[in-house]
Amino acid sequence: MSRRPQSAASGVDLREKLIAAGLDPNLAKMLDEMPAKFVHSEPRKPFREEGANRDEVMFVRSGLLCKYKSDSSGRRQIVALRFPGEGILPRDGRADYGIQAILRSEVKVGRAQDFGPIVDANPSLQRFFWKLIQRNEAIGYEWLVNCGRRDSTARVAHLLCETQLRMHSGQSRLTNPFTQQQIADITGQTSVNVNRVFADLERQGLIKRRGREIQIPDPAEFRRVANFQPSYLR
Repeated sequence: MSRRPQSAASGVDLREKLIAAGLDPNLAKMLDEMPAKFVHSEPRKPFREEGANRDEVMFVRSGLLCKYKSDSSGRRQIVALRFPGEGILPRDGRADYGIQAILRSEVKVGRAQDFGPIVDANPSLQRFFWKLIQRNEAIGYEWLVNCGRRDSTARVAHLLCETQLRMHSGQSRLTNPFTQQQIADITGQTSVNVNRVFADLERQGLIKRRGREIQIPDPAEFRRVANFQPSYLR
């Protein structure tokens, strides 16, 4: 991981993102100017270990982060994603999840002791972050249904539909950011089964692949197969 001055940072702008999400520009400016550092995280290297303190607030400038949990045998389940423009709020004490980059990522990291007083002093900020918490909760519920009730094809298709929206890729194409093992770790399958699902989707004409580029000829039919209703992302 490497650090660099704020003036040299690139990627999604925190202030602009907060304003676009409906926050008052003055409050967005206060959060953007809060003391912070920019940290690079490389894929397949832990960014924050499971059980570490989370006395910090994070904002993903570029790349893609995941939260993960491991079972007693070390097998990993990815339990949440954070795309550019999304963040991870502080929590008291140690977190029972780790954080790792899916893609090379740049993360703006601030201290909870700087973040907390700003939020405490502004009720509108509390309401703003409460809505974000509710959105993340809705995504978590959808993932639970995806892993627990949908078949293997719908699980993968649903993840791709959600990724399209959160990456703002449009409905007819997607640059797949995940490896097959990462998709398996998200959807509760094996990488071998994920490979079979992609082959089936391609054979049925639901997708066309060229490297990481995925084209979706009929977005409405693809969403039907995925049982995807995007309202939980609003």
